[in-house]
Amino acid sequence: FPSGNETFEKLGAIGTLSNLLIYLTTVFNLSNIKAATIISVFNGTANFGTLLGAYICDTFLGRYNTLAAASLASFLGLLLIQLTAAIPGLHPPSCGKSSDAATCKQPTGGQMSFLLTGFALMIIGAGGIRPCNLAFGVDQFNPNTESGRRGINSFFNWYFFTFTFAKMISVTLIVYIQANVSWSIGLAIPAILMLISCALFFGGTKMYVIVKASGSPVTSLIQVFVVSIKKRNLKYLDSNSLFNYIPKKSINKPLPHTDQFNWLDRAAILTPADKINSEDGSPENPWNLCSLQQVEEAKCVVRVLPIWVSGIIYYLAIAQQGTYAIFQANQADRRMGNTKFQVPAATYGVFLMLSLTAFIPVYDRVLVPFLRRLTGKEGGITILQRLGVGVLISVLSMLVSGVVEEQRPTLGMSDRNRGEISSMSAFWLVPQFVLAGLAEVFGAVGQVEFYYKQFPENMRSVAGALNYCGIAAGSYLSTALIQLVHRTTEGAPTGNWLPEDLNKGRLDYYYYLVGGLGVLNFGYFLWCSSGYRYKKAKDEVVQPEVKGSA
Repeated sequence: FPSGNETFEKLGAIGTLSNLLIYLTTVFNLSNIKAATIISVFNGTANFGTLLGAYICDTFLGRYNTLAAASLASFLGLLLIQLTAAIPGLHPPSCGKSSDAATCKQPTGGQMSFLLTGFALMIIGAGGIRPCNLAFGVDQFNPNTESGRRGINSFFNWYFFTFTFAKMISVTLIVYIQANVSWSIGLAIPAILMLISCALFFGGTKMYVIVKASGSPVTSLIQVFVVSIKKRNLKYLDSNSLFNYIPKKSINKPLPHTDQFNWLDRAAILTPADKINSEDGSPENPWNLCSLQQVEEAKCVVRVLPIWVSGIIYYLAIAQQGTYAIFQANQADRRMGNTKFQVPAATYGVFLMLSLTAFIPVYDRVLVPFLRRLTGKEGGITILQRLGVGVLISVLSMLVSGVVEEQRPTLGMSDRNRGEISSMSAFWLVPQFVLAGLAEVFGAVGQVEFYYKQFPENMRSVAGALNYCGIAAGSYLSTALIQLVHRTTEGAPTGNWLPEDLNKGRLDYYYYLVGGLGVLNFGYFLWCSSGYRYKKAKDEVVQPEVKGSA
């Protein structure tokens, strides 16, 4: 049920978002720059909101209750967005055949407010669903059995398989209905699917393994940093002199002491002024003394952060396939062969998803077992090696995007609102989408697995939030870079790189710029990876298999 619920949730949400760029430019008469900015800001805010969602989940509500409330918020948001298309008074009049979007009537403040309220509700929904859904799925496995551990490894791959399958349906069937039948009907389908998602989720309640909220692990992290600063002048001797305490109800595995980031060890130095509770051995004031276990958990997070930073540039490259690549398709020949049928511009993103869904089973069932026999590693290759391959392929996707755009003829075939349609077939964009899909198999799936395995067990919701924060930072960086390039090149001798009419711009230069940033990022990633130490539990033992366990 959690897997089925998540598939329907993605069918609903992405069915709206995948074509939203076109919706904002054609129905709300917004410019390309303004529409791309709104989408990037929305994605960034929704993804950064996962940090707040993770905090509320771990501290107060628990994963099940958070998912329940967030699913309902997502449904209401989708419903409001659908109403902007269904009710004429909630969107501006059609721009018609105008050749300049600036002359079209812009939406009123009330119309934009209604639309943004729908966005806000979807942000609330995303903030609860995104950090909790994977963690909730992992809760259903027993990590102390061999089949449970392997089940978790495959779960990440197959989660992305079902997730992408939902996206494929959304950018083909749903987007076609939105672009060629009716925006009102096309936006009603995601809302209905989200309602089905809620029904499926609540229908499986009695089957779930529900882990209750155990307090905020973020508070424990803050305590380590605060106490280490307080005790920065104390002399550190060795790990045997450090205070250690693990609560009986803790779900975290005991961690051995590591000699990295020794400045944090000072938080566990026991001084005469520190008092211990006689009942359970815990410190009376956790803001004056932390345990060695707390310190090592904080080190796990600190180790991950430099790798997370490299993911921002990775997601910057992937983000281009959801914005300017769609504009490329929208201004190219989208006819199927010699027929009059035109493929909706947003549907070309399906090639990214086809690439991902086709290669995930190959990776999980063929490549991983083969590499496992060669290397002896459970995952075939290390998680960081997987991430590195993803970063490298994302750079290649940008270079291919630039070459295709550079070779694209600008001779027009027919007039459109924002410039002539190029005579180049939009199917020449397929290679860059395929490469982006392969990058996702290694980079996106690898990052999710990396965060979940390297964070303490009670921080799985935060781990999910961190992944989405990387996506958010990539979206915000994309927004800032687009604005910077647009303003900087507007009066340059080469002309504006990113004008409304792509035929008059140099989008290829922009792609090469993103690719160059990716090359620098790959070097940074290799440097961070060279000194990384994987999390390893103390005296970790895999229990013998029990019949019926996962």
